[in-house]
Amino acid sequence: MKLWQKNQAPHEKIDHFTVGKDREYDLYLAAYDCQASIAHAQMLAKIGVLSQEESDQIVEVLEELKTDAENGDFVIETEFEDMHSKIEYVLTQKLGDLGKKIHTARSRNDQVLVALHLYLKAEIETIKGLTHSFFRLLMDLADQHKDHLLPGYTHFQVAMPSSFGLWFSAYAETLVDDMTLLNAAHQVVDQNPLGSAAGFGSSFPIDRKATTESLGFADLKYNVIAAQMSRGKAEKTTATAMAALAATLSKMAMDICLYMGQEHNFISFPEELTTGSSIMPHKKNPDVFELIRGKCNLLQGLPNQLALLMANLPSGYHREMQLAKGPIIEAINELKACLDLFTFSLKEIQVKENILDDPKYQYVFSVDTLNEWVKEGMPFRDAYKKMGENIASDDYQPHKNLSHTHLGSLGNLTLEAIRSKMEKAFQQ
Repeated sequence: MKLWQKNQAPHEKIDHFTVGKDREYDLYLAAYDCQASIAHAQMLAKIGVLSQEESDQIVEVLEELKTDAENGDFVIETEFEDMHSKIEYVLTQKLGDLGKKIHTARSRNDQVLVALHLYLKAEIETIKGLTHSFFRLLMDLADQHKDHLLPGYTHFQVAMPSSFGLWFSAYAETLVDDMTLLNAAHQVVDQNPLGSAAGFGSSFPIDRKATTESLGFADLKYNVIAAQMSRGKAEKTTATAMAALAATLSKMAMDICLYMGQEHNFISFPEELTTGSSIMPHKKNPDVFELIRGKCNLLQGLPNQLALLMANLPSGYHREMQLAKGPIIEAINELKACLDLFTFSLKEIQVKENILDDPKYQYVFSVDTLNEWVKEGMPFRDAYKKMGENIASDDYQPHKNLSHTHLGSLGNLTLEAIRSKMEKAFQQ
């Protein structure tokens, strides 16, 4: 069954090629399509196109289908092109000609648009929640390990003292920026496109504000062409926010892989969170973090993929837009899995203490030492030159007044400021 089919059915090769994996991806959207159809039916009763009794009968069936979709019991058989076709078929089977009235004053274009907007809204909220949980874990670890020192690196060379508190909370504060971008994406998709039909509106006296309110959108897309142009843009905006978050996860995963290596040996994890080698019995591989790194690197390419898909398309609907559905759904699933596994695994991180006692890190305190000389009255350039000469002549000694316990540490006020930033972003 195809909503657009009139007489001659398309060739099966055309059918297979044009449908693609839509049935599979529509299972993620079916509950939202039912939700939007419920709002549409109620609006049609409000403007007198349907009687209240007719609207109630349609809504009752749609509520059952919505529950089936939410429970994973909704099926789109191969004889149906998509979720819209299957839902309208069920309505017609149960209600006769009344079921055919659901498509009044709308198009399959604004049907899929509103389902996508509702889906993206919900998934962004889920990702925000997972990000917030990951943030809280990072901040707890930062507080727990704020006085455990580790060497900071620039250019892969030993630089200055840092701490695990700084390291954990650095990624936590970076998540605040990612949360801000997720909020921006949410604002973009929190606009109701239902009622734009095929992109040119409807001659029926529909009440778009009524459906906006009943569907929980903050606002609506007033211009019907603008509503249609949100197809692709909504996915790309969401993908951009997700890519920023993925970049944060990928960078931290890379740090973890580096720090677990024997050359650094800063951290470790229980054996149950690592994998072994089929030939080398001593191996404890960070496969989880390598896969997170790889998956998140691929996620960073999604905005460009969607940009290429939508490039040079004029206004109006074009069939390429169908191809944006799969990548964004798969990317959302991947990102949620990465956040879940990262949080699950990082809870078990084991931090090595007294790392800076290793002689190879002896120069990590050189800057703090010359700073002490400056505090005692020596000009900075003279202190810098003296330090260089001492290092070159193997005559370097850390300043006697250095307190290694505070170098690279993190104050409680800083931690509280970071927490406050995140809470403001999360509540938006």
